[in-house]
Amino acid sequence: MGALLAIGAVILLMIIGVPVVFSFAAMTLVLSLAYGVDVSSLMTTGFWSINSIILLALPLFIMTGYLMQSGGIAARLIRFVEAIVGSSRSGMGTSMVVACGVFGAISGTASAAVAAIGTIMIGPMEKHGYSRPYSTALVGISSLLGLLIPPSITMILYAVVTRQSVAVVFLATIGPGILLMVFLCVINAIKTRKNPDASPEKLVLSERFRNIGSTGWKAFPALMLPVIILGGIYGGIFTPTEAAAIAVVYAIPVGMFVYRDLDLKALARCFIQAATTTGVIMIILLFSFVASRILTFERVPQQLTDLLLELFHNKLLILLMVNVFLILMGMIMDDVSVVAILSPLLLPVMESIGIHPVHFAAIVGTSVVIGCNSPPMAPILFMSCRIGNVGMSQVLRPAFSFMLLAALPVMLITTYWPALSLFLPKLLGYVH
Repeated sequence: MGALLAIGAVILLMIIGVPVVFSFAAMTLVLSLAYGVDVSSLMTTGFWSINSIILLALPLFIMTGYLMQSGGIAARLIRFVEAIVGSSRSGMGTSMVVACGVFGAISGTASAAVAAIGTIMIGPMEKHGYSRPYSTALVGISSLLGLLIPPSITMILYAVVTRQSVAVVFLATIGPGILLMVFLCVINAIKTRKNPDASPEKLVLSERFRNIGSTGWKAFPALMLPVIILGGIYGGIFTPTEAAAIAVVYAIPVGMFVYRDLDLKALARCFIQAATTTGVIMIILLFSFVASRILTFERVPQQLTDLLLELFHNKLLILLMVNVFLILMGMIMDDVSVVAILSPLLLPVMESIGIHPVHFAAIVGTSVVIGCNSPPMAPILFMSCRIGNVGMSQVLRPAFSFMLLAALPVMLITTYWPALSLFLPKLLGYVH
């Protein structure tokens, strides 16, 4: 009962506009009062939990995202992707989807992808015949590839709160992320086929190859970032945290001296934005660790497991209920909140029915993708609307079509086909 009151308090406070940090503090207070726990004695445990070398990767990857946005790295990546796939009728939309995927392979954040790619591409897409609401909805759902394609801030949080390996969790969401990217490109191609105005600029083959070569050469320093990050991690050269540090050290001189779009004032702004975002996430994690400890002491995860097993005897039905629950929570919370609260609470349920924790990471990621673009909260979709300068009512129809035809099938495939998320971890020997 106390756990339900605490989660209800968080939901209510977020709905009425209370900042997420204070909502989590209230949740911890409600739990301590409901179960008669002295929360001050648990704060030390909470501080020790966030004193982790793994969590040091958070501010560094967040900083990398802001540096990409301000240092001209994102713009060069977009031009290169557009030169490769932008020659067909659906090319501009495909370019946006692929650019978001590449961006996700460097920064790990959806909000940075919306800001960087949406700002650059929504206007040109409108000139090429795409409606502004359609482009806004597409960048909203595509930006969430950053939650799936490593490195992912959301997956780092999942690994920390469930005590899994960051490198293994990163591998689990590559398959679902690529599948979502493919689905979005196919749906965009089908939709734009009916739109005669979405016509690309026609280039002769030699001009196209010159354009690819020119933009590729300019984008080469930016393209080396995912190679350094992922190649270094899975090549055994450095840890995810060290990879994040190297990404920042690499992105600063590229932005300042290679592309020359990053000056000292913009660099200072990036540091401030990264520090602010990191501070919010760390405080949320602090209270979620304390809340999780209280729930563990009171055996709430075990009680939830027993309840679900008693109500639903079918494994497939339990998985479906977990999907629905994660989507509903994602509709009223941001991805950080969903992962911090629900992952440790639901993991015992998943393990009791034979779901591997690494597979569950992919289930959480694909479910959150749908929740983050679904009202009433829909933080990523609202951000897309602000950047696209369109009303939410105009964006809902195309957004729901992308979620229904792309995000939902990917979530169900990921949930009921474990090989999609476990193939790479098994191939590289992380999971047996």
